[in-house]
Order: sequence, then C-alpha cells, then structure tokens
Amino acid sequence: MSDAFKFGSFDYFCEHTALVVCPLLGSSQGTMATCYARNVQLGSQIIFQPATCFVHIAALGMTAIMLFHVRSKYTAVGRKEIVTFFYMYMFNELLAIFLDSAIIPTAHAVYPWFTAVYAGSVGALYWCILINGFVGFQLYEDGTPISLWFLRLSCLVIWGICFFISIATFKQFASFSYEKPVGLFVTYLVFPAVCAVIYFISQLLLVVRTLDDRWVIGDLVFMAGFYICGILLLLAFSVTICDKVNHYVDGVFFFSMAMLLTVMMIYKYWDSITKEDLEFSVGSKAAVWEVKDPLMAGGSEYYTEDDTQSSYRGGGGSLVGGMGGNNYYGNYPAQNYGQQNYSQGGYGGNAGGYGGQQQQYGGGHY
Repeated sequence: MSDAFKFGSFDYFCEHTALVVCPLLGSSQGTMATCYARNVQLGSQIIFQPATCFVHIAALGMTAIMLFHVRSKYTAVGRKEIVTFFYMYMFNELLAIFLDSAIIPTAHAVYPWFTAVYAGSVGALYWCILINGFVGFQLYEDGTPISLWFLRLSCLVIWGICFFISIATFKQFASFSYEKPVGLFVTYLVFPAVCAVIYFISQLLLVVRTLDDRWVIGDLVFMAGFYICGILLLLAFSVTICDKVNHYVDGVFFFSMAMLLTVMMIYKYWDSITKEDLEFSVGSKAAVWEVKDPLMAGGSEYYTEDDTQSSYRGGGGSLVGGMGGNNYYGNYPAQNYGQQNYSQGGYGGNAGGYGGQQQQYGGGHY
C-alpha cells in the first residue's frame, strides 16, 4: 500500500476496506478500496456486498429475539437501559443495509446525509453501551425517569455532535474538509474504540469487586475477542481475504459478523449478571404463584396417606384430655370404658383394686 497509517487520515483505512464514509473522503471522487466484494444484479438494481447484507438481516432477527428475552425479565437491573442499546443497534444495522449494499447509490445527493446519520448513530451506540456499563454500579436507580432520560438525551447529544461533524466534513463547511477529516476520524474511529475499552474495563471491575460468580468473565473475554478480531479482519486483513476468496467477501463481511457476535455476548453477559426478583414477576412468570401447599387448598386429593390417620380425618387418634381423639372430634361413637374393667376406683375394677384380685388368687389356688 502506498499510504501508511496517519492519525486523522482515512487514506490507509479506505485503501484496505470499503467503509461507508470512504466514497465521500479524500477528494471529490472519494477513495476506493484496493479489493472489495463483488456485486450482484437483481433486475435493474445492483447490490454491493450481498453476503454482508445477509449478515445485517440476520442481525436484525437475532436482535429481535434478544429483545424479546430481555423484555421478559421484568425486574432485572438495567432492563430498560439495555433495551435502548438493542433498539439503537437495530437502527444501525438497518441503515447499514442501505449503505453497504449501495441501494442508496454513492453518487446520489442523499447519500452524504444518510451516511452522516449512520456515523452519528455509531457514536451514539457506543455511548449508549458505555452508559449501560455504569448502571451495574448503582450510582443511580436504574429504570427511573432520571436514568432513562439521561441515557436518551445524552445519546441524542452525541448523535447530534457526530452527525454535524460528519455532514460538515462531507459538505465542507464550518472549517471542516473531506481532505483532512480529523474531526470525523475522532468521532467515527477513536471515540467508539475508547468507549469499548472503558466498557470492558468497567465490567471487569464490576465482576471482580461485587460479584461472587467469576464465570461471567468468560463472557467478557469472548466479547472482547470477537470485537478485536472484527477490527483486525476489517482493517488489517480485508485485502488478503478478498484476494484469497476471489472477491466473494471481504473484511466488511467478517467485521459485521464479529459485531453481531459481540452484541450477542453483551446480551449473554448482561443475562448472566442480572437475576430476576420472582416476588414481583408477572406475565410469563405467572406459574410461580401456583398453590402447592395442601393447607392452602381444599379437597381430599391434597391429603397424603399418612394424613388419613390423623384424628381429624377419622383414623385412630392420640389421647386428648384422657380420651381417644376420635371421641373428642366426634368421628366415632363414644366407647363404654366400663366393659374394659376400668373404673374410678383403680385398675382392679371387679375387686376394688389389686387387693381384690389377690384375695381371689389366695382362696382358689394357694
């Protein structure tokens, strides 16, 4: 490559890979990548990066599934905040479908505007996940209007700043120029990388200092691994991949796949560190309120075989107040204890005690 890496310049990156901002930077004609994935023609429409488009569509489907599971955890910490992140990621992927595939042609008048919206959404997306990283520290109550509106308004501010810098660079006004896009370099490349690093470090500290479960560190390791691999495949090995597979795919395809896996690991990590309070669970968790205690439900089917031997159920009974439990509860007619030779006088009912019996024994046998 003729151009070496230089801070504030997109020449090195645009020669290695086909970023959506590259057709608008460097000169009025933009900067073209050395090798990029071949296109396909559908009717009168030429689709660029077809394999990458399938990844974006798959990302929309997977994010919808993750949103469904996140929204079902009604009492989990940071649920509403992480939902905002997933919605923003879906919006990002939707824009990427139109920009990567050139459904909106790069020569069209609206392409710079859509690209500026996309560049702003990238910055807001990384800011959103950064704010989500501090929710677990409970610096403020999650899910409250203060927490949610701070997240939304701050993301809107970041989006506005990134959007303005992008469109000003593309249109060359307010002292910005596409020949020296230093501001765009900071907001589009440097700022997201800084947010990602801070998020990873903060979550590592959160796990080590506040959680007993260390297995979730594995989720963080996989998350960082997918992210770093995606960046390397996009910026360092895109041309090599493109040449080896005969232009069928390039680094953009693997970068999009790696970002999807990174987002999935973010969901997996969040799901691992959040536990739902079943006391306040509703909706799909209604089954936890099913009555299982026999004392709280009527019907003989709840009584076990041992319980049928209790005094109340009609079995044999313990002594209560000197008589059988059955007699006490009225389940059986009272027994005539006099027939059993018991009397108030003592154990020798017919002879007035032990002495009566002894006299009988003495007269008849001894």
